[in-house]
Amino acid sequence: QVQLVESGGGLVQPGGSLRLSCAVSGSIFSINDRRWYRQAPGKEREWVARITSDGSTFYADSVRGRFTISRDNAKNTVYLQMNSLKPEDTAVYYCKVRSGLSNDYWGQGTQVTVSS
Repeated sequence: QVQLVESGGGLVQPGGSLRLSCAVSGSIFSINDRRWYRQAPGKEREWVARITSDGSTFYADSVRGRFTISRDNAKNTVYLQMNSLKPEDTAVYYCKVRSGLSNDYWGQGTQVTVSS
């Protein structure tokens, strides 16, 4: 059984930083795509960042230059470093990994609140 466990969320002041982690466990064959999404209250879930199997990274316009996605293959963990946080970054953050063509696995989410 594949499990994704996010951690690192919390309450931070505007301008602050957080680093989210997503640890993948269980039998999963060849992860080829790792992504972070977020969902704010009353809004649809939106894509935030992506890292491919060759290490290429992509970001939503709203976070480019402030967020950095990375991975540690040895630990089977994907990270999201979030700097210069804004109140509009407040959301539940989810990680998703893809195995094969369309086998997607989601984490349970971690709350990020940016407020003074």
